[in-house]
Amino acid sequence: MPKLLYQGHGSYRLTSDNGRVIYVDPYAGEGYGAPADIILVTHQHGDHNQIQLCAKKPNCRIISNEEALMGGKRNSFEIDGIQIQAVEAKNLNHNPKHCVGYIVTLDGVKIYASGDTSKTEQMETFAGIAIDYALFPGDGIFNMGVEEAAECARIVGAKHNIIIHLKPGSLFDSKKAERWDAPNKLIVEPGREIDLDRQGR
Repeated sequence: MPKLLYQGHGSYRLTSDNGRVIYVDPYAGEGYGAPADIILVTHQHGDHNQIQLCAKKPNCRIISNEEALMGGKRNSFEIDGIQIQAVEAKNLNHNPKHCVGYIVTLDGVKIYASGDTSKTEQMETFAGIAIDYALFPGDGIFNMGVEEAAECARIVGAKHNIIIHLKPGSLFDSKKAERWDAPNKLIVEPGREIDLDRQGR
């Protein structure tokens, strides 16, 4: 069963059944010792792009927002059976020409790594692709707050919703996470690893 380790802030690690390791927006917390097969960076703010923290396999593939947006479109990638699709991310502090989210399909599980964003037009299309796990920011400073993040969770329609990026300068904010009124929500504290269920709710 694939797994997700939430490291804190906007950082997490995905691990496939066969041990493939993907880091998303490395910056916060612990757990960077497992050598990476893939590192995904949604944008170039310093709290999302610290790829030097990650141990890396010799053939590690680093996909940044620049590669994801090369050619003026949101690109897709397939690496050792793992599908990665860049998707829209934007808000008042993040230009969509320089930021992305990703939909990662790993062992049959679809994970929406939204990056730093507020509500986007593309989210309206996600309910039709059966996302299993969606991760949303909710700090209300650089991104949408928890109210808009709950609205986005309802729009996307994932089987499980996880709130992250709640308190810049800290790993997490448990009280804010508890107030998040999203359907099918999971509260995952930093340092906790969860199994990613293929079977839905």
